[in-house]
Amino acid sequence: MVENKFTIGVLTSGGDAPGMNAAIRAVVRTALVNHMNVIGVMNGYEGLLNGEFKPLGARDVGGILQRGGTVLHTSRSKRFQEPAGQRDAIRKMNEAGMDALIVIGGEGSMNGARALSKQGVKVIGIPGSIDNDIWGTNIAIGTDTAMNTIMDAVDKLRDTASSHQCAFLVETMGRNSGYLAVMAGVICGAEMVLIPEYPVDLKEVAEAIEDAYRRGKTHAIIINAEGSNLATTELAQAIDAMDIGFNTRMTILGHIQRGGSPTAYDRLLASRMGVKAVEALIDGIHGVMTGLKGKGIEFIPLQDVISNKRKVNVEYYHMVKVLAR
Repeated sequence: MVENKFTIGVLTSGGDAPGMNAAIRAVVRTALVNHMNVIGVMNGYEGLLNGEFKPLGARDVGGILQRGGTVLHTSRSKRFQEPAGQRDAIRKMNEAGMDALIVIGGEGSMNGARALSKQGVKVIGIPGSIDNDIWGTNIAIGTDTAMNTIMDAVDKLRDTASSHQCAFLVETMGRNSGYLAVMAGVICGAEMVLIPEYPVDLKEVAEAIEDAYRRGKTHAIIINAEGSNLATTELAQAIDAMDIGFNTRMTILGHIQRGGSPTAYDRLLASRMGVKAVEALIDGIHGVMTGLKGKGIEFIPLQDVISNKRKVNVEYYHMVKVLAR
C-alpha cells in the first residue's frame, strides 16, 4: 500500500441487502480515481474491533456488481454498542491508518456511525435495508429488489390460489416497519395488509377474506408483516377453522427477500450513493448519511437520521383497501 495517502475504510453492517456490493464497488473505484487508498473491513463492526482488514483495489471489486449479499460479510456486534468497544474500534482504525470510514447498513448501523462520529471519526453512512425503515432517504439500497422478490412470489401464489380457490396469508419481513407489506399490498392486489403500525383483530381479517368470497373472487391475498400483532401461523390456523368460503394457506417468505441479484434500480442507487460518499470526504464533509431526496443524493446529518423514525405512508395503507374492491 502506498504511504501518505488518504485512506478510507468501508464496512457493511447489520442485515445484508441486495446492492451493497454495488456500493462497495463504487466507493473503491471512486476513491482510487481520486488517489486514495481503501481498506475493506470484514464482518461489520465486529470485524472492525478484531482488526479484520484487507486492502481493496479495482480488481478486488470486479464482478461483484450483480451479486447479492455483501463480499465484506456482515454481523452484529454487542461489544461495539458499548463506549469501551467504540474506543477499541477507533484504536484499530488508527493502527491501520484509516482516515475515514464509510458504513453501509441499516438503522442500527447508522447509530454506530453516529457514535464514532461523535468521537471525532470522519464517517459517512450509506443506507442499506430491505425494510426501508431509515429516516432521511426516500428509499434505501435493497428495498427495490426485495419488493420485486415479494411481487414475483405473490404473483405465483395467486396462480395456485385461483386454481384452488384459496386465501393465502403471505408473511413478509418487517419486524418494526410495515413498508414492505404495505407496498406489496398495493402492487400485488392484496385484500388486506397487516403491519406493526396499525394493529387489527382476527375478526377484521376474517371479514376481509369472507367479503372477497361473497363478491365472487377466486382467491384472496393477505400480506402480513412479521412484526404485526397477529402471528401468521396462529392466524392461518384460526381462519382455516372458520366457515368463510375459502380454504386457507400460509407462506412465509423469510430470508429469500434478502437475497438475489440487485435490480437495475438498486445497482444505480447504490453506485450513486457510493460515489457521493467518497466525494463528501473529498469536500471535507462527514458525520452525514447519503439520502435520496427527489432525484438527487443529499447529505443528511447522522444525528437527524437516528433521532427520527420513518413512518409508513398512510395514503398507501388506505389505498390497499380501495383497490381491493
